[in-house]
Amino acid sequence: MLGAHERVVFVHAHPDDETIVTGGTIATLLDAGSEVTVVTCTRGERGEVVAGELKHLEGDGPALAAERERELAGAMAALGVTDQRFLGSADARRPGAAPRRYTDSGMRWGPDGFAMPAEDVQPDSLSLAELGEVAADVATVIADVGATAVVSYDFRGGYGHPDHIATREAAAHAAEVLEVPFFEIVEPGTAREDEELVTVDVMPVLHRKRVALEAHRTQLTLVGDTITMSGGQQMPLETVERFRLVRPHDEEDEEQTPAGKVTTGLLAGLLGIVFGTLGTFSHRIVTTIAGVDVPLGLVLSILAVGGLLVALRLLFDSRLFPLIAGAAAVVAVVVLSSVGGETALVPLDAAGILWSIAPIVLTAAVVLWGRRRSDASASAVDPAAAPADAPESSAAGSAVGTSGAEPSGPESSADSAR
Repeated sequence: MLGAHERVVFVHAHPDDETIVTGGTIATLLDAGSEVTVVTCTRGERGEVVAGELKHLEGDGPALAAERERELAGAMAALGVTDQRFLGSADARRPGAAPRRYTDSGMRWGPDGFAMPAEDVQPDSLSLAELGEVAADVATVIADVGATAVVSYDFRGGYGHPDHIATREAAAHAAEVLEVPFFEIVEPGTAREDEELVTVDVMPVLHRKRVALEAHRTQLTLVGDTITMSGGQQMPLETVERFRLVRPHDEEDEEQTPAGKVTTGLLAGLLGIVFGTLGTFSHRIVTTIAGVDVPLGLVLSILAVGGLLVALRLLFDSRLFPLIAGAAAVVAVVVLSSVGGETALVPLDAAGILWSIAPIVLTAAVVLWGRRRSDASASAVDPAAAPADAPESSAAGSAVGTSGAEPSGPESSADSAR
C-alpha cells in the first residue's frame, strides 16, 4: 500500500472519518509520490454538532451537509488531497446510471448494544441502499483511477455505525470483484497479538493531520493530543495508523476460531434435534377457533424451525450452521416418524406429510438465501456487465491492470504495541 507508484482509494462513510483514522496515512502516501482518492459516501447530514457557534446546524440536514462539505474541503487541502469524490456523484457513479445522493442514516443504539439506523431513517440513506448498487459505484472509482489498493473499515464498521458497515461491505466487495488488494483499518486495541499489520508512523505529517482535524469544526475539537467528538466521546490523537490486508472471505472466518465453529456447529445440531422433536410431538395439536379447526401445532412447529434457521443464518452470516440445524431437525423427524406403528407420531395424513417435508423445504430455502451478498450483486459490480458503450475506464482489465498483486512498499510489520 505504501510506495511511490501506488494509487490508493480510501472509502469512508462521512466527512471527518477520513482524517480521524487515516489522515496521517493519506498525507504520508502523498508525500511518497502516490496518488490518493478519497471517496466519501454521505455528507453526514444527520450528525451531532459540537456545542458552540455551529450547534444550530444540528437537525438541519441541508445546512449541515453544506457545512460538512466545506469542512471536508478544508481537511483535504490540509492533507494535500486533490481527488475527493462523493459517492453517487457523476464521477463516482456506475456507467449509465443517473447521479444520486446517498444520505446519512443516522444512528441509535439497539437494546442488544449494537448500532442501528435511526428510527426515521430515510429511503435514500446509505444503509438502506442495495449492496450491488453501492459496490458498483465504488468499483467505478476503483477502475477509473486504476487503484492498486482500497482502504476502508473492518467488518464491524469500526464502532458499528450502519453507514460504516455498508461502506465496508461495498468497498470490500468491489475490491474483491476487481481483484484489488483490500486493507481494513485496525482500530486501536483490536489487533491480535501475533498478526502482521501494515503500520504507518504519521509523526512526520502529524501537523497536517491536526490542521485537517481542526477543519471538521462541527464534529470534533482537538485540545492537545485529545480528540473530543460531538457526542462527548474522547480518543487520543493517534501517531500510528494500522491496516490489515484482507484476503477474500477473511472477514467471514475471523469472527470464530476453528474450535468456536465446532462448538457452534454442535449447538446448532442440538437445537435442530430439539426443535424437530418438539415439532413432531406438537404438530398434531388442533385448536377450534370460531367453530373452525385450526392446525395451530403444525403452524407453530413450522414457524419455530424456520425461525431457528433464519436466526442462525443472520447471526453467523453463514450457511453452514442452518444447514446443520436443518439436517438435525430432519433426522429427528425421520427417526420419530418410524416409532409407534399404528399410533405413529407422524401418520400419513395431510398434517403428517406437511410436517415431514417442512424442515427440508425450510432448510433448502434458508441455505440458498443469498441475503445481500447475492450473485446478482456481484454481477452488478462486475464492470464486464457494464453497457457496451460505457467508458473504457469501467472495464476491469484495462483500468485495474496488475492491481491484484500483493502491495509493494515496506513489508508488513507485527504490531508489537498490542
